[in-house]
Amino acid sequence: QVQLVESGGGLVQAGGSLRLSCAASGSILSINAMGWYRQAPGKQRELVAAISSGGSTNYADSVKGRFTISRDNAKNTVYLQMNSLKPEDTAVYYCNADLVFRSLDYVVRPGDYWGQGTQVTVSS
Repeated sequence: QVQLVESGGGLVQAGGSLRLSCAASGSILSINAMGWYRQAPGKQRELVAAISSGGSTNYADSVKGRFTISRDNAKNTVYLQMNSLKPEDTAVYYCNADLVFRSLDYVVRPGDYWGQGTQVTVSS
């Protein structure tokens, strides 16, 4: 019914940049907050950045000034521009969307969906 598909991960040297994208598709009626999380090996998943439907943003202290989250509401897509990458940014990055969709039985429901994750590796 609803699917989030991420792209843009990869291997980059320290100081480099990557841009992640996450497109939501399906019977979506509206999307509230969208966000990016990451999980490094042996660590808990943590919030990296989030953006509201109105464009308000918040960031983890560790990425402030280096990462920028944005969204294109017409395309149901959220982006994460990552600059000045550090080895400690290495993780699997997941997008998340808090949304409202129409289920197969035509009922309007809220939903919290996750993408499949994309690997970001920063070499020193």
